[in-house]
Amino acid sequence: MHLEKRLPRNGKEGLLYGTIISTLTVIFMTSFSVIIAAGEFTSIQFINILKVLPIIWIIVMIIEPTIFGRIAEALVAKFTKPTDSFNAKILFRIIFTVLGMSVAMTFIGDIVGNGFTPEIFSNWLHNWPRNFVVVLIAESLVIQPIARFGMVKLHESQDAKAQAEAVVPEVQNN
Repeated sequence: MHLEKRLPRNGKEGLLYGTIISTLTVIFMTSFSVIIAAGEFTSIQFINILKVLPIIWIIVMIIEPTIFGRIAEALVAKFTKPTDSFNAKILFRIIFTVLGMSVAMTFIGDIVGNGFTPEIFSNWLHNWPRNFVVVLIAESLVIQPIARFGMVKLHESQDAKAQAEAVVPEVQNN
């Protein structure tokens, strides 16, 4: 899977890939959660979303690669074989990552949005199943495909540039 055009090939591309996924997920889930909690979308909710987005994004960018991404990779390796398809491995990766991140971020998001209150645990029990299903669908059908499309376009551009650079020395030698 290392040379797969749909996935990052190095750490720099991995950071870009993760940033695309995290940014889209944070924007979507923060907006979704704030609107669901408020019951409507108003300018006040829009301002609240803008206030918490950077905080949530930073938290996600720290805990996904350091904790849940590593756990997901280990679980994918445990539950798949090298001969399994790209789609099978990606689906397992999405499920395991979304499971861990939704557990943590439902809890963390409530703390960031409402402070530490006694209702935090009952809120989590009520909100987590919905958040898990919503983000699993969004990641599987929209967010991950957008990030993989970005990687394909990046790799096509890199390949075209490498081919053009390979042609230039031949022309200069003639």
